[in-house]
Amino acid sequence: MSPSLREFASPADLGDALDAAGYLSDRGLATAAFLALRMQRPLFLEGDPGVGKTALAQTLATITGAELVRLQCYEGIDASQALYDWDFPRQVLHLRAAGDATDRTELEHSLYDRRFLIARPILQALERAPAVLLIDEIDRADDEFEAFLLEVLADHAVTITELGTIRATEPPLVVITSNRTREVHDALKRRCLYHWVNHPEFAREVAIVRRRVPEAAQGLAEQVAAAVARLRTANLLKPPGVAETIDWTRALHLLGVTRLDAETAEATLGAAVKYREDLVRVQRELAELLGG
Repeated sequence: MSPSLREFASPADLGDALDAAGYLSDRGLATAAFLALRMQRPLFLEGDPGVGKTALAQTLATITGAELVRLQCYEGIDASQALYDWDFPRQVLHLRAAGDATDRTELEHSLYDRRFLIARPILQALERAPAVLLIDEIDRADDEFEAFLLEVLADHAVTITELGTIRATEPPLVVITSNRTREVHDALKRRCLYHWVNHPEFAREVAIVRRRVPEAAQGLAEQVAAAVARLRTANLLKPPGVAETIDWTRALHLLGVTRLDAETAEATLGAAVKYREDLVRVQRELAELLGG
């Protein structure tokens, strides 16, 4: 384990540190994160949106004193957005400034000097130490995007044709998240420690809400958490996550609500339900879904 990252004696020790930083993990998740740190292996977190995958990476950076470098994946992302790119405008200015006074071969070689290289998130994480590299929502990227990640995950290095291989002096902690909108290739998963992140059990979710919205009444937090738990079993297009539980509780508190009833729930459903089809269904079955 890198000496510049804080050492934790056990998963429980790491869990306590996460707790102190505001992230309530369960034993399984704390163990997976502990092993990722100790074994210097990427941590692949899969689960429904809003269960705290991204927040874990952010909190790990906080408690280890590392810099968080985030790569948000999207359809069509390629190496130039993730690894590096060349600063073309500066290269053109360099050519104009050189004029005809410089040997052409030497001039062409100078165009690919390190000063003209733009480091994107993956290269930034390799060059900065210590760092937590968050590759967020890998399932939103194309299949081909995963291929060039393999060198980074296996060797903590990036090969640049014009410059050679840039290797991390201190490997970053890599956290990869997926909402499982598609299956990620086995070749990528095999290089990682895997953990499925469940929605928290009722008591832990209430505790999380109380941490984030301490001004809200305990009873309101419990009612909202119970209502959200029922919504997750209602076969919605997008079941609400912990983030929605927090938002819904905060919205109700801001309205001065201390008890969740059908009227206030319907008026504030937009904090928890984000698809029209889901909204229509929940409104139709509101009393049942709220336990009424």
